[in-house]
Amino acid sequence: MKATGKNQFGRTGLDVTTMGFGTAPLGNQFRVVAEEDVRAVIRGAWDAGLRYFDTAPIYGHGLSEHRLGESLRGLPRDEYVLSTKVGRLLKPVPGGNVTSAFWEQCPPFDIVHDYTYDGVMRSFEDSIQRLGVGRIDILFIHDIDTWTHGEDLQKQYFRTAMDSGYKALEKLRSEGVVGAIGVGCNEWQVCEAALRERDFDCFLLAGRYTLLEQEALDTFLPLCEERDVAVVLGGGFNSGILATGAVPGAHYNYTEAEEPVLERVRKIEAVCKTFEVPLKAAALQFVLAHPSIPTNIPGTRTKKHLDENIDLIGHPIPSEFWNELKKQGLVRENAPTPS
Repeated sequence: MKATGKNQFGRTGLDVTTMGFGTAPLGNQFRVVAEEDVRAVIRGAWDAGLRYFDTAPIYGHGLSEHRLGESLRGLPRDEYVLSTKVGRLLKPVPGGNVTSAFWEQCPPFDIVHDYTYDGVMRSFEDSIQRLGVGRIDILFIHDIDTWTHGEDLQKQYFRTAMDSGYKALEKLRSEGVVGAIGVGCNEWQVCEAALRERDFDCFLLAGRYTLLEQEALDTFLPLCEERDVAVVLGGGFNSGILATGAVPGAHYNYTEAEEPVLERVRKIEAVCKTFEVPLKAAALQFVLAHPSIPTNIPGTRTKKHLDENIDLIGHPIPSEFWNELKKQGLVRENAPTPS
């Protein structure tokens, strides 16, 4: 498996590299990334042959989009695929004092959720200005899930997105300024509900189909396969633990992992040790075996980690390794595995 291999992106006519580049860390997620490091890692991704880049307005309150656009400027636009998201508008904060649990030293903008037709149009226009491009290849409605909004607000925002925001996406797609439209969130159930209601081309599923979790195989991923809908896999390390292993303080789903998760990862690590397979290599490669998942977009903030991911996505893994994971009940029997 090569990170730079090109795969068809569902029914859209787009091609994406097997490994894309997720830019949430470049929005100063949890810690500050220096400007020279941002330029080095994005240019490193380009030089390595990666040609799919994903961002969003929330990543650093506009910082990630700005940094990505600046780093890609001057590169041939037709040679890469770019995705961003709608559903959040950035409002200036008088005085410029903004604090966030996720983003360090972010620009002076507050986040306002808006999934209406007008809100989606405004979000799209703001994003192409921050990115400095004339079109977006893939546009996702972002985070219309319960994890983000809570149960009551989620129902409200989901309904608004389906009945109002979707019309804006559909218009942008028909005009050719957006190539493909979808939903990006942390819950496969929400993605499935959206697909059953509207004509989406793709989804970005974060953290809910990994070596640790395969419930999306119940109904969502089969439906995507049936309709030739592409799924971008984000959060494949479950926000850290499938990269670090079950070390003290390991993160799972953006918080410190609890003992049941730690124990399951320890068991996976034991199989990795037996077959001399790096845990990160297994996590990166596993998800790409599903026919609806053409690309995996691990986020990284350093060129060292980027180079490591590129090497590991091509690391040889024997079929016996996957068989043993299934034998021990660590991976579902019906989960596709790399050949």
